[in-house]
Amino acid sequence: MGPQLLEVLAENHTMIIFNNRGVGNTTLGLKQYSIEQLADDTAGLLDVLGINKSNVLGWSMGGMIAQELALNHPDKVNNLILYASTCGGNESPLPEKEVSETYTNRTGTPTERIARLMPLLFPEDWQKAHPNYQTAMPRNTQVTPNQTLNVALDAAFSWGGTCSQLQQIDQPTLVIIGTEDKMMLPSSSLTIAERIPDAWLVQIDGGHGLMYQYPESVSKMALTFLEKGDN
Repeated sequence: MGPQLLEVLAENHTMIIFNNRGVGNTTLGLKQYSIEQLADDTAGLLDVLGINKSNVLGWSMGGMIAQELALNHPDKVNNLILYASTCGGNESPLPEKEVSETYTNRTGTPTERIARLMPLLFPEDWQKAHPNYQTAMPRNTQVTPNQTLNVALDAAFSWGGTCSQLQQIDQPTLVIIGTEDKMMLPSSSLTIAERIPDAWLVQIDGGHGLMYQYPESVSKMALTFLEKGDN
């Protein structure tokens, strides 16, 4: 998650940022690695922290987890922000073949695999205007193991999705779309916004990494939505 976005949100909100199982110092555990299980993990973390209900922001696969959390643990979710995500299943379109081949390529070290994904986060014209963009991206000193990258990829592709259940989400919801997103196609987010009752929809001319391209705009949208939902 973009550091500038987190800093702005943290000015008025207590932020909880955590690793999914298998990332950082956590283990994969013995349970099946799935989007549903990761949502259950999130609910369990809130329980351990003594938090009854929380605002939830999910980016990309995090948005999938957030949807499952809102559906399976609705009492845990106050306001919901789904950014650059999909509701999965057969109703969500797949990206172009070249894009799919890039992020499903399992060769190389974890660092090499992540480096291949970096150009997919931003539109080509924006990359040309910001040639040093990769040096400005935050660097995590903890390298996610290949095993975790593999099971996470499998979990995302085997996920049955929530498209047919979205009308059951009654939490205030903000859906943010990058109109040039090549990884999570904009039409997927449109489906989410259309099916969640009274969802807010914001479209920005950008890619999958909007929070790095336009941190001020994304932060302003999130804060405006949260302030409205908390009233």
